Amino acid sequence: MMDALLVDDSATMRRRLRQMLEAKPDVSVTDYADPAAALVEAQMRAFDLVLVDYHMPAMDGIAFIQRMRTIPHYAQVPIAMVTSDISDAVRLAALEAGATDFLDKSMRGVEQTVRLRNLIRLAKAVRRLAEQAAWLDGEVEAALRHMREREEEIIFRLSLAVEYRDNDTGDHTWRVARYSQIVAEALGLPAELCRNLYLAAPLHDVGKVAIPDGILLKPGRLDPDEFALIKTHATIGQRILGGSSSELIRLAAEIAEAHHEKWDGSGYPKGLAGTEIPLAARIVAVADVFDALTTQRPYKEAMSFEAALACIRADSGRHFDPACVEAFCARWPDIRVAGGQERGAVRPGSRAVTEPWARVPTLLREIAAETPVLAGRFVDEAPTRRRHG
Repeated sequence: MMDALLVDDSATMRRRLRQMLEAKPDVSVTDYADPAAALVEAQMRAFDLVLVDYHMPAMDGIAFIQRMRTIPHYAQVPIAMVTSDISDAVRLAALEAGATDFLDKSMRGVEQTVRLRNLIRLAKAVRRLAEQAAWLDGEVEAALRHMREREEEIIFRLSLAVEYRDNDTGDHTWRVARYSQIVAEALGLPAELCRNLYLAAPLHDVGKVAIPDGILLKPGRLDPDEFALIKTHATIGQRILGGSSSELIRLAAEIAEAHHEKWDGSGYPKGLAGTEIPLAARIVAVADVFDALTTQRPYKEAMSFEAALACIRADSGRHFDPACVEAFCARWPDIRVAGGQERGAVRPGSRAVTEPWARVPTLLREIAAETPVLAGRFVDEAPTRRRHG
């Protein structure tokens, strides 16, 4: 069914045009004498064809067409002006306002019928094109969403493979991702960047795939040469991920290379300082160290969240970007929830998060439980037996 809107202050003309339009079995007509009321109706309904008189007391047809074209749905909908004034000036003004065609009131019945039939055909064609465009938009959106979901899953499964070599579960990966997102949100970064950071952060240690097991899984203290070798994981991570056409992978490469840089310039691999360090890496550095401090390892007990927070604060301006530390502290209730300190707690205004890897950590813990020989493997990242990330 095609919906037509008819606007004319003449009851006789409205009745005549309605009869001609409704002679088609699939056309429904809504008519108004008041153009202002017709505009209100047009904003609530999607008409396929509009016929409007030129001479009306409150608003002429040209002004009405101008107003109609500002309503998003009516950018392409055929609008015909009904008039007995066939002067070039009126027609040009109507065309500039957005009129599609004209109906001369003095036309004979057959000619007027044919012109209306052609307008109806045009309206149907425009509607079909709009429906096809909407369908295609939906298909493209679904395809892009499907690709994004697959990209997210592949990224996280790769990060879990790396994490599994160094930890007994994938929980560290998930927590670093969530902490990083929370800090990014507190810094006021765009929503898309916050989400991308959440997805890219788990790949911060991907370069460890190139570190020999004898060093990565060594239960004792690392000597200086071994520690120098393990520090290469930052550069290797950048080599693995760098040069990608994916914005998400490029962000992950940036994080992998720079998440061990320090605000005062004493980090590695490049000794960057301050804002020379990419912001994403500065954010992940806080998240990574905090989770390392609050995680139990065979060589150390887990710190309480409050003690770890004190360590993060103490290193603000030395290890960490002060702005990132401030943002981390500002969202402390959310950090506690993400870290499992307040299960079930929901901070007002916080968003629910759908994990792209919802089932994977559970599966990984089941594997770890079945292979106790692998459980508890760890690595000291410095001769002092203190390891972050």
